[in-house]
Amino acid sequence: MRISAETEREFLQAVFKAQHFSDQDGALLADTLVDADLRGISSHGIQRLAWYTRMIKDHTLEPEQQPKILKESSTSLLIDANKSMGQIASAFTMNKLIAKAKQSSIAMAVIRNSNHFGTAGYYSRMAAKQGLIGISTTNTRPLVVPTNSLEAFLGSNALAFTFPADPHPFVFDGATAVVSSGKIQVLAKKGEQIPGDWAVDENRHVLHDAKTVEDNLAKIAFSEERPGGGVLTLGGQDEVNSNYKGFGNSLIIELLTGILAQGSLSADTNTGKHDFSQFFMVIDPAFFGDLDVLKANVTNMFDRIRHLKHLPGTKIMIPGDREYKHYDENLVQGVSIDEATLDEMRAVGDEFGVTVPSEASVED
Repeated sequence: MRISAETEREFLQAVFKAQHFSDQDGALLADTLVDADLRGISSHGIQRLAWYTRMIKDHTLEPEQQPKILKESSTSLLIDANKSMGQIASAFTMNKLIAKAKQSSIAMAVIRNSNHFGTAGYYSRMAAKQGLIGISTTNTRPLVVPTNSLEAFLGSNALAFTFPADPHPFVFDGATAVVSSGKIQVLAKKGEQIPGDWAVDENRHVLHDAKTVEDNLAKIAFSEERPGGGVLTLGGQDEVNSNYKGFGNSLIIELLTGILAQGSLSADTNTGKHDFSQFFMVIDPAFFGDLDVLKANVTNMFDRIRHLKHLPGTKIMIPGDREYKHYDENLVQGVSIDEATLDEMRAVGDEFGVTVPSEASVED
């Protein structure tokens, strides 16, 4: 099923308005979800709407509250998201950091009392659009089993890094685990199997049934019940494949977010405050040399990599290439929405008196 990006945006803005977000905040939230769907990152697109709605109902987030600056210097910020939506606090923070980095060459911030912020790349791309380097990270619900562990402790702990380049900025945006939970959610909704070794059970045996894994992750992430199993770190199941390096990457994000913000560890976000923390950094590369020369050098490096000898029938893609290709295609053909997510949209729309896109506006 496909629906135009503009139709999706209008539906989301109407829902967020009915949920008492301001017009400005609702537009931002809608943009982050539509942007994810356009880039083919459906795990962080409109399929998150039902979850956001549940968080409003249980007061994990408060639509009318705004982030607060707790501490500020010329190069740093400490922000209290104040239980506002993670996207709202993150965009607010990144705009502040961009202005600071243009004056001081570098700026960083930590956000506490936040929640899910969508795709990390959305905020790093804000910096890239201004010719700056952007770094965005977050901790999450407990999902990830450390090396040799039988139970989850870490979050999928996303990291995004952007660098100015042509024809589009370099964008690395991904979990520091094998996969984000959202991708498993999408497979479960579609009734599909997990294609790789992404998740394990309580005995650390690999599972491939997405519904089984999603049910287990929901118990881990959203209740005080802590069954074993979870998502694997980068490197997969075994130490011989260096999964301890993925473990280390996840820990770095945990230190920069939950620890530095003096908030909850990913392991504890399913109880108590239910808060996430975020870390952002913006760097002005022009401090180190002419920006046009730097961009040309980066672009040249990527072009050389793209044209290396490669396996027949394959293509070498730089991080970000695939997402920009999806973006251009989906602007024309519409974004893909699975039937389960469409049912959730109908339920949310009925609850808040918002007309859901009709079958006539959805193409097979």
